[in-house]
Amino acid sequence: MIFAVAAALLSPISLATAQDWPARPIKIVVAAAAGGPIDVFGRVMAERLSPILGQNVFIENVPGAGGMVGGQAVARAEPDGHIALLGTIATHTHSQNLYKAPLYNAAVDFAPVGLIAEIPLVLIVRKDLPVTSMAEFADYAKRNAARMNYGSAGIGSATHLGCALMNGALGLDVQHVPYRGTGPAMQDLMTGRIDYLCEIVVTAKPQIESGMVKAIATLSGARSAVLPDLATAKEGGFADLEADTWVALFLPKGTPDAVVAKFNAAMVLTLATPETRAKLADLGATIVAPDRQSPPYLRQFVKDDIAKWAAVTRASGIQPN
Repeated sequence: MIFAVAAALLSPISLATAQDWPARPIKIVVAAAAGGPIDVFGRVMAERLSPILGQNVFIENVPGAGGMVGGQAVARAEPDGHIALLGTIATHTHSQNLYKAPLYNAAVDFAPVGLIAEIPLVLIVRKDLPVTSMAEFADYAKRNAARMNYGSAGIGSATHLGCALMNGALGLDVQHVPYRGTGPAMQDLMTGRIDYLCEIVVTAKPQIESGMVKAIATLSGARSAVLPDLATAKEGGFADLEADTWVALFLPKGTPDAVVAKFNAAMVLTLATPETRAKLADLGATIVAPDRQSPPYLRQFVKDDIAKWAAVTRASGIQPN
């Protein structure tokens, strides 16, 4: 509401800019390789944004440096509203905490458009671990911590820091085994070489449903639509334990406020489309409530998320590169 009032008071020049926008196709940069969940997420959004905006909206994959290569490409782009970033916890949170000299300042070098969705991590364990609930897992891990280990997609990855956050909340000191990606970590979990993994829900679902791994809890404030029968950590007695990844839209800093407002309106309409909502739900995403979709909310959200995960990063002993 505040942003809408501010937009209504914009200068005639800014309003004219918004009326002319978009004047050509819009590129959304996805700072990850093609074919992964975030790439698919971006293509679902682009498919619906195109008819709403009256211009082709297309995806360009720019992976590298934990998402910073793609992020930098947008941060340095012409702020005319024709290039945007599908930002994530990697581009805007972990990049700021894992590097001594990030390629950009995530809190100030972008014009936030809106937070789209959160994708929860799920705690999965080897299938023969003798636990079935969060409380049982916490008790077992405390008693057997010296003999246990957990995997991740690599040091500083969302899977690593998600488990680090959980370990801190549960008071665990367990050996971390980093892998080169989720695939080998999942393989070793299925064969019992590691004890647990904190993975995004959509990637973990096939192994859970096949019985190759055991799901203990969704590390989120609400149950996931793709695993509706799986209890949350909160339901298991750990109210403050939330480890979500997230997805949002950003434009370059300096983009006219009226263009940001128009892009935000298109995003909100996209998220209200039943077909789009269903496709995003299939990816394990929980679309955020309307009051969390505004540019001002996203600006503060990024600042808070950086601070939250900075504490986790320090506690895990990771030294910034």
